[in-house]
Amino acid sequence: MLMSTVNRLYLVILAVIIQPLISSAQDQAPVMFAAVSEESLLFQEIPSVYGASKFEQKVTQAPSSVSIVTSQDIKKNGYRTLADILRSVSGFYMTYDRNYNYVGVRGFGRPGDYNTRVLLLIDGHRTNDNIYNHAAIGTEAILDVDLIDRVEIIRGPGSSLYGSNAFFGVINVITRRGRDLKGTEVSGEAGSFNTYKGRLSYGNRYQNGAEAIMSASAYDSNGDRLYYPEFDPANPAADPRATNGGYSDNSDYDRSQNLFSTVTFGDFTLQGAYISRTKGIPTGAYDTDFNDARNKTVDTHSYADLKYEHGLSAKTDLTIRLFYDYYHYTGDYLYSGMINKDVSNGTWAGTEVKLITRLQDMQRLIVGAEYQGSFRENQQNYDIDPYASYLDDVRRSRIMAAYLQDEITFSKSLILNAGVRYDHYSTFGGTTNPRLALIATPAEKSTIKVLYGSAFRAPNDYELYYQVPGLSVANPELKPEKITTTEVVLDQYIGDHLRASVVGYYYKIKDLINYGNDPVTGLPQFQNLEEVTAKGSQAELEGKWANGVEARISYTIQRTKDQLTGDPLTNSPAQMGKLVLNVPLMKDKIFLGVEEQYVDRRKTDAGVYAPAFAITNLTLFSQNLVPRLDASVSVYNLFDKEYGDPVTLDFLQPTIRQDGRSYRFKLTYAF
Repeated sequence: MLMSTVNRLYLVILAVIIQPLISSAQDQAPVMFAAVSEESLLFQEIPSVYGASKFEQKVTQAPSSVSIVTSQDIKKNGYRTLADILRSVSGFYMTYDRNYNYVGVRGFGRPGDYNTRVLLLIDGHRTNDNIYNHAAIGTEAILDVDLIDRVEIIRGPGSSLYGSNAFFGVINVITRRGRDLKGTEVSGEAGSFNTYKGRLSYGNRYQNGAEAIMSASAYDSNGDRLYYPEFDPANPAADPRATNGGYSDNSDYDRSQNLFSTVTFGDFTLQGAYISRTKGIPTGAYDTDFNDARNKTVDTHSYADLKYEHGLSAKTDLTIRLFYDYYHYTGDYLYSGMINKDVSNGTWAGTEVKLITRLQDMQRLIVGAEYQGSFRENQQNYDIDPYASYLDDVRRSRIMAAYLQDEITFSKSLILNAGVRYDHYSTFGGTTNPRLALIATPAEKSTIKVLYGSAFRAPNDYELYYQVPGLSVANPELKPEKITTTEVVLDQYIGDHLRASVVGYYYKIKDLINYGNDPVTGLPQFQNLEEVTAKGSQAELEGKWANGVEARISYTIQRTKDQLTGDPLTNSPAQMGKLVLNVPLMKDKIFLGVEEQYVDRRKTDAGVYAPAFAITNLTLFSQNLVPRLDASVSVYNLFDKEYGDPVTLDFLQPTIRQDGRSYRFKLTYAF
C-alpha cells in the first residue's frame, strides 16, 4: 500500500507537469532543437568525479556509485546548507535535533553520532574534527553553499584511499574559483523566523596566471516558537521542569560567521576557511532547564591548507599537501539556573604526499602516504558558580598511513581497480582496508560495476575518554568499527536525454560502537556492542531535455538489522522516494524547481515510531533577467506537513518536530 501510494504520487506529478512541457518542446522541436548542438545535450558529455580515486575520471569509470550536485542545482532548488543538498540525493536522509543535522545513508543514521561515518572533504581537505570526528553539514558547516561549484557524493567504503570515517561514503565539495566570479559578488537573503544572511565575495584570474577568491558571510535567525507537550503544565504526564505552557520562546536562535579564501599561483594553492556558529537549544535536552535561552552550543573551526601540484613528466604527477586545523566547542547547559560548561579544544596538523603515474597506456598507479599529529585533544566539563570540575582530559595522538591504488584498463570495455591502505593509530594500532572494483562496459552506453571493499571508523576522543562521575564512564579500550560492503551498480544511458541507474548492496558491520553499561559501575559507557547487516537497492532515472527541462526521480528500499537481537535499527526508513524537477518558464532566464521527498516511518530509541512523511519544496529562480542579478524565492514544506525526526534518549521527546511551511527570498548581484 505504501509503495503504491508513493508511485501514484510520482506518476501524477510526472504526468501533470513533465509531459505537457515535453510535448510543448516537441511541438517546437524544429526551432528549439536546431539551436542546440549535439555536444550540449546532457549525456553526450559524461560528468567527471575526482574524489572516487583522487584523480579526475568519468563517473562511469569510477569504482563507486556517484552522484553530483552542481552549483546550478543548488540555485534552482534553493538549497541553503549541505544538509539540504544531501537530503535531495538518493539513499540519503537527514535527522535534525534543533542543534545539529545528522546524515543517514543506506539505512544507517544514528541520531547524535555527529556524522562520524561519513568523510567530508573540501577540495580534498579533511574537515572531520579530531575530538568528535564531526562532519558539519548544517549551519555549522565551514563553507557557505554559495561558494560550491559541485558536490561529489561517493557511496560505499572509501578507507582504501581516505582512512577513517570514509565508512559509508565520501562527500567531496569542490569550491568555485576566482575565474567563476570575475569580480565582486554581493548576496542577501531574508526568510521565515526573522532569518537574514549576507555575503560579500571577490574573485578573479589575473594575467600572470594567479587566481584568487575571497568571501565573508554572516547568518542570523531568531528561530521558531516551538511547542512541546512534554513540557506543558496542563499535561498530566508533563516533566517537572514544565513551564510556559510547553512553549520554548527565543531559544531556537542560530548565528554564524564564515570566512573563506583560495589563492593559486603556479603549482601552489593556499586555502583557508573559518566558521563560528552559536546555536540555541530549545528542546530541554540533557535534562537542562526548559525555555532558557542561555542553553546553547558554540562551534568554531578553521583551517589552512597549502597544496603543491607538479607534473614531473608527461605521465607522472606529484601532489604534496600541508594542513593545519583548529576546532573549539563550548556547550552551556543550565541546571536550576546554574551553568554547566562542556568544552573541547582540538588542534592538528599534517601532510600528504601523492604520486600518480601511468605505466604504458593501460595502467594508472597511485602511491601515497599521510601523517597527522594532534597537538591538542582536550575535553573539560565543569560548573561555573560554584565552581566544580568533573572532567579535565588532555591528550595527544598521531596517525600514519600509506596507500596504493592500481587501475588497469584491459580494453575499452573492461577496467580493474584495486587498492589498499594501511593506517596506524597511536591509540589502538593498525588496520588494513582493501577495495576491489571490476568495471565493464558491454555496450557504448552501458556500465556494470561489481564492487567490494572494507572500511573502518576509529573511536574518537569523545567515545574513548569522556566521563563525568556518576553519569558516564570512559572506555580507552574501544576498538575501531569495521564494515565490509559488496555492491553491484548498473548505469544505462538511454538516447541523448536519459540515464538510468540501479544499485544493489549488502554490508556487514562488526564491533559497532554504541552505549552499553560498564560492568563495574553499571554506568553508561561506549562499547563495541553490536553487529549490523543490511541489504538494499536504489533505482534512479535522470533526464535532461533541450528545452531546459531537468528531472531526477529515485526510489530506495533497504533493510538494516541488529544481528544480536534480530531487530531493525532505529532511525532506519525502509523506503524513500525523491523527485527533483526543474522547468524553465523563460528560456535561460526563469526556472521553477519542484522537489518532493518521501521518508518511511522510523523507529526511535524510545521504541515508538516517527510517522512517514512527504514534503514538497518549491523554488522560483531567475538569472540575468536584470543584467548581473540572480533572484529566487523558495517555499519549504509547501503543504505545512507536520512531522518529526527521531532523537536520542538524551531528549525527553522521542521525536523533535521539524519546521512547517517557511520561506526564503534571495538576491545576488555581480559587479
